[in-house]
Amino acid sequence: MQNQIQKLVKFSSSSKGAKIVIFTWIAAAIFLSILAPGSKEFSGTSQEQSVSQDLPSEVAAQLQKEEFPSDEGLTALLVFHNEEEITSSDREQITAFSNWLASDERPDHIASALPYHKFPSSVQDEMYSEDGSTLIFNLALTAELESDEANETLEQLREQVEILGLDHLQFEITGPAGISADTISIFRNADFVLMIGTIALIFIILIIIYRSPLLAITPLIIAGVVYAIVDRLLGLAGKTEWFAVDGSAVSIMLVLLFAVLTDYSLFVFSRYREALRRNVSKYGSMQEAMHHVSEPIFFSGGTVLLAMLTLFFTVFEPYNHFAPVFSIAVVIILLAGLTLIPSIFALMGRKAFWPFVPKMEETKVEKNHFWNRVSKQVVKRPSWFAGILLIVFLIGAFNFSTINYSFNLLKSFPEDISSRQGFELLEENYPAGQLAPVTILLASTDSVTPGEEVLQKVKRMVDQLQSQSGVSSVSPELTDEMVSGEENLPRNFAAKSNKAYRLQLILDNNPYDEEALDTVENLRELEGDILKDAGFTSGDYELHIAGQTAQQLDVRTMNSRDMIVLLSVVTVLLTLVLGIQTKSFLLPVLMMSTILLSYFASLGFSWWIFENILGYDAISYRLPVYTFVFMVALGIDYNIMLVSRIREQAKHLPWTEAVGRGVSLTGGVISSAGLILAATFAVLMTQPLQELFLFGFTMALGILLDTFIIRGLFLPAILIITKRK
Repeated sequence: MQNQIQKLVKFSSSSKGAKIVIFTWIAAAIFLSILAPGSKEFSGTSQEQSVSQDLPSEVAAQLQKEEFPSDEGLTALLVFHNEEEITSSDREQITAFSNWLASDERPDHIASALPYHKFPSSVQDEMYSEDGSTLIFNLALTAELESDEANETLEQLREQVEILGLDHLQFEITGPAGISADTISIFRNADFVLMIGTIALIFIILIIIYRSPLLAITPLIIAGVVYAIVDRLLGLAGKTEWFAVDGSAVSIMLVLLFAVLTDYSLFVFSRYREALRRNVSKYGSMQEAMHHVSEPIFFSGGTVLLAMLTLFFTVFEPYNHFAPVFSIAVVIILLAGLTLIPSIFALMGRKAFWPFVPKMEETKVEKNHFWNRVSKQVVKRPSWFAGILLIVFLIGAFNFSTINYSFNLLKSFPEDISSRQGFELLEENYPAGQLAPVTILLASTDSVTPGEEVLQKVKRMVDQLQSQSGVSSVSPELTDEMVSGEENLPRNFAAKSNKAYRLQLILDNNPYDEEALDTVENLRELEGDILKDAGFTSGDYELHIAGQTAQQLDVRTMNSRDMIVLLSVVTVLLTLVLGIQTKSFLLPVLMMSTILLSYFASLGFSWWIFENILGYDAISYRLPVYTFVFMVALGIDYNIMLVSRIREQAKHLPWTEAVGRGVSLTGGVISSAGLILAATFAVLMTQPLQELFLFGFTMALGILLDTFIIRGLFLPAILIITKRK
């Protein structure tokens, strides 16, 4: 494999090969741009579900769909709010609004709406909050509705509220329909802003560091060509339904692509500049540079690819759908690192470094730069550096265990977005559990007529559910008259097949809080006892729990499972790859251990900042998984570059001196690369979602720790201590 890579980079660095490689890349970009669609045309949003869709809440949702079929789609919760009690005049206009929703003039895509106008005043009064300041009004859109049609329908509702003179009230739309509409609105122009911000930031940093316009713009041109190809390949995959293209994955991929290609460009042209000082030929210099750099780039890209491939082992759909997007991107990035980057710089030659053109030097002058001084201190006091930094990192890692996680993704939305404001109004003015009731389905294996015997058991089961900790109420409340058949059963209580019965359960806590999830988990564990105590024969009936809380409980379970799988598989695979690259047992263990310590410490330090400075009481449950995959895969790049240079120096120097020499030689380029990578992830902090803000911050902090502390101080000190002769 190594011989094949050397042949490839030698061809890419030759006079003829460089021209062929550049032509091929540009032709591929133009060809795909003409014939293939962009990724955004066929990208979507991954749902909070499993890839197999066989988890308890998913089975319950499917059962509910089969036994209680409906042509209704997403639900919209309309929230009317006034600082004081909503007046009688406003109530009249709300009644007019309800009449409009029931008329032929209503939007075409509304399947059903609350018949508020048909209720007597006493019933209407019960629908308002306790202080009369807030009203929740629900409706359902038609099923299989396109996002643009859904957004247009919700806008028509807002316009009608204004026409009726209710615009002095705060009117918000939340619920699944409102959240979906706001999500689309938030990300409508996000990718363009993200790309412009990333490009501008990389260009500015490169100009400041290298003061060469060509060195600043060339990596961006390379990234632009590669992005054009990756974007169209993902578009083709989405169009042919080869795999689902996740919109969030495409956005983060954009940042990854520009940052990693810039890093590879820095690694190549820093070594190229050294070779140009020893060789006349620009192509010969590039071949010499790539002879040393190709292996680290290959293994660096390989570790990133392996980390992305492990996402295929996850069961949570948003994680799993990241795998194909990033795997394709990393393969193309790696190919560009081994072919396109050396070809372009070889063709440009010394002109690429203008105005600081490298000249032939008979004797090399060693400059006493920053990393040279740092390396001398590490070599002089390795135990001192290793001991102090280990304590600091362990403190951060300990703080990792104190992180609180949120399963309410609305908290990640901007505070002024309608769906979040509407949800928070409901939180403030209605009992928490009413925000998302839990559905209990009692399903029989055979069709059973709901006679008095069965209904008595259901009535006892309602009592059992009502007595459980964390449960506020259960409906419908079956009366003796209903059980005996003297009164009609509540509507939608029994399925037409007589094989399922549906109850609604209100929790004491907010349905997205950990306490609510624990309540539903407890109900699942007690399912057999509840059925037995109610008198149902084991095996004849099953309890199923549907709704948002049950779904989030399964999300919590999937997230824990996927985190354990990723941590185990990524650690083992990357350690094996590092072992193959270094041909050592100790080196890969040390490299991987420092990266893992850095990961836990970065999250721990970030959480301390989020909690004590920014005032957050919890962070998204997804943050540890996303940061683990990217931080470990990308952070280890710098360790590969460092250790490769140390091993190269160790061929003719004592080990301790080789370590110091490796730190000195790689310090400038790796710190520059790390600074650019951290800055590009920090661009995500400009995005409107809190989740992306926290992810960008944590990644930036972790990469800076890896670049300057782990790579520059901690790992070299450990290497000296463990291999001191």
